[in-house]
Amino acid sequence: MNRRPKAPAQANGRQHGGQGQLRIIGGEWRSRRFAFPEGPGLRPTPDRVRETLFNWLAAYVPGARVLDPFAGSGALFLEALSRGAASGLALDLNREAVAALRGHLATLKCDFGDVQLQDALAYLAKPATAPVDLVFLDPPFHQDLLQNACRLLEENGWLADNAWIYTESESVPSSLGLPGNWRLHREKQAGNVHYALWQRQNP
Repeated sequence: MNRRPKAPAQANGRQHGGQGQLRIIGGEWRSRRFAFPEGPGLRPTPDRVRETLFNWLAAYVPGARVLDPFAGSGALFLEALSRGAASGLALDLNREAVAALRGHLATLKCDFGDVQLQDALAYLAKPATAPVDLVFLDPPFHQDLLQNACRLLEENGWLADNAWIYTESESVPSSLGLPGNWRLHREKQAGNVHYALWQRQNP
């Protein structure tokens, strides 16, 4: 399968009121820009944070199976696909965000990324059909979503051995109470947001 046909120069997806903008930083689709619908709890990861994260992950993204349960704007999801991830699944409950992200994939002629209108916790509560190598966890804050998502990922077989998990949180990573077999690899802070990269160890 020809995974990466050249995309048209301009996005032509459906337009939404209340537009935000995102830019893909690196990889096949570097410098491509897309609009996304703004909405409550939709907090795209800033460019400089994404650049730092993907520098950390540079050796691990190519060929990875990626899961983004709280996709929002799709910035992290698109960045991973652009940088060589083998496949990706994004979930979100915002219909306009899902429609926009599907439109971006269509514009890019990307057939190895899937976007579903799903509740993340309900989806992760089901047994995984295949484990993933890389997970982005950037949920809306102050809703107890992060800890529950992490627990479900571990309990239901979603994570490959030595999988990488990225988290954004309003609290310092050491206070989150995440699964005991996750090793904190890197952490930083940008404003009031703490972001961290974890690696799963075999229980």
